[in-house]
Amino acid sequence: MTVTPVLLLLLFPFIGVIINGFFGSRLGKITGVIGTLAIAASWLIAIFAIFLPVVGGAQLDQDLYEWIRSGTLSVSIGFHIDALAAVMILVVTTVSLFIHIYSIGYMRDDPGFFRFFTYLNLFVFAMLILVTANNYLMMFVGWEGVGLCSYLLIGFWYERKSAIDAGKKAFIVNRIGDFGFLLGLFTIFAAFGTFRFEEIFADAAMQSSGVLVAITLLLFVGAIGKSAQIPLYVWLPDAMEGPTPVSSLIHAATMVTAGVYMIARSAPLFDLAHVGLVVAWVGILTAFFAATMALVNNDLKRVLAYSTVSQLGYMFAGVGVGAYAAGIFHLMTHAFFKGLMFLTAGSVMHGMDDELDMRKMGGLRSKMPITFWTFLVGAIAIAGIPPFSGFWSKDEILYSAFQQQHLIWAIGLVTAGLTAFYMFRLIFMTFFGEPRYEESVHPHESPPVMTIPLILLAIPAALIGLVGIGGHNGWFARLLASHGDRGVEVATESVSALALMIPSVLVALFGIVLAYAIYGAHKLPILKLMAPPTGLKKLLVNRYYVDEIYDASIIQPIQFISKYVLWKVVDVGIIDGMVNLIGWLVRGIGSLLRLFQTGRVQAYALSVIIGITVILGYYLLLR
Repeated sequence: MTVTPVLLLLLFPFIGVIINGFFGSRLGKITGVIGTLAIAASWLIAIFAIFLPVVGGAQLDQDLYEWIRSGTLSVSIGFHIDALAAVMILVVTTVSLFIHIYSIGYMRDDPGFFRFFTYLNLFVFAMLILVTANNYLMMFVGWEGVGLCSYLLIGFWYERKSAIDAGKKAFIVNRIGDFGFLLGLFTIFAAFGTFRFEEIFADAAMQSSGVLVAITLLLFVGAIGKSAQIPLYVWLPDAMEGPTPVSSLIHAATMVTAGVYMIARSAPLFDLAHVGLVVAWVGILTAFFAATMALVNNDLKRVLAYSTVSQLGYMFAGVGVGAYAAGIFHLMTHAFFKGLMFLTAGSVMHGMDDELDMRKMGGLRSKMPITFWTFLVGAIAIAGIPPFSGFWSKDEILYSAFQQQHLIWAIGLVTAGLTAFYMFRLIFMTFFGEPRYEESVHPHESPPVMTIPLILLAIPAALIGLVGIGGHNGWFARLLASHGDRGVEVATESVSALALMIPSVLVALFGIVLAYAIYGAHKLPILKLMAPPTGLKKLLVNRYYVDEIYDASIIQPIQFISKYVLWKVVDVGIIDGMVNLIGWLVRGIGSLLRLFQTGRVQAYALSVIIGITVILGYYLLLR
């Protein structure tokens, strides 16, 4: 077996899992250093041995060994590295490295410290398998691996019922999406006889449109579950029950980005199937829907969670209209500024005794200056204010959407204004105004092991978007196009990119000004903030009652059928009844036989005499 950079990339986090998993309880706090060094090694390999060679034109498609052979099925453990994979690898390892460093300080007093870093390393390992795979079945291994790790980390504090419930919810909802993904894999094998990307994409044009539509829509169901889109988005806001670094890892570098990557990787299939507008409409409606719920939420981390759902919707809108480079570009910029904002949210919690309710904050700007300024960088980036990173990637998606479907662009533009509003609502409620926290709380800045990653992460969060200048003719789009990503096909550019940037920036600025007028310019009375919501606000606070609708229409009927039909009728009545009937028959027969098995020799002798008499009588009298 040839040792390649990709193999080493995967090997280091796996070694971290083995060392911390088996010996972590004895090693103590050193497990944090081991886990971090493992990711640091992968990060260096990602930069110097993978990304830079790929920029220079290198590619890799390698099979290590045959994994499965059964009849006509042959699946290898193999890697496919092109620009798309290289970008994803760099994003995953970079953001994960900052999160690991930050976690050393954030989790230092947690009794599950070594277990936490074991799971983090495993999470990164699974995500790297997903993005480096050269076939759909190996991708599915990584796909399920990140799902398992999300379950373990969301429910990390398993002594809390809310954490257990959130972990189960994430796991079950993702199983729905994964069922669609599996059906897609079965259909792929039935149609192509292979799972290998290269062979599938080469033969895709020979397949009927119906088969391609079935494959892509089934794969898209998997993406909807993994990347939290309508109607399977409900697990992601509840995933905030896990430690904050977990939230950052899930939202920024792993798990939820998997669906976007899978569609971008499967671009040849989606292009031929012509289902892109389905993807785009689901994405843009999710973006708007999630943004409206973030407008009124008072939980610091949940606002960021709904923001992630919304931004993922933008990414799906991008890849849906064929702008794969723009979708991946936004995935990259989002990874940095969203990872930054979740870590700053953890810093706020650290200084506020784990408080998450923004109504009980205020005035933290002077208490936590590093946290405030780094959070502000992330907020400006996601709001789409130039020249920060989110501006370039979001506007490229909006520009591409405008060329394909004006209504998608319009909804995306409105959502951009909502995004700016709720992000600066969060800033004004948390960092400005008079303190609203209790006197027993003493806000303070986090230690350097937590603030240094914030400062370092703020740099790419602000500036990484510059690599996308030029849109679909820029360096980033050309990089992906050189390895098969055609970008967005535009028949006629009806309006210039600059003309579309102007309303986008104005809408974002309007959202910021409106947030300031409502939450920043005046003191916020705690009684007013705590007042019960009414009307539309009540609908938004209760998240459109979607969870209640799912509970009434799906969960309760399943529980009723499970309890009163499957349990009491089928299990107790039929299955247990048959088993009990057999037992009763055996006991009855045994009771009868017991009458003849008295243990008395005289009774046995009498039985023998009676038997002999009957037999002799039969032969003498009847014969």
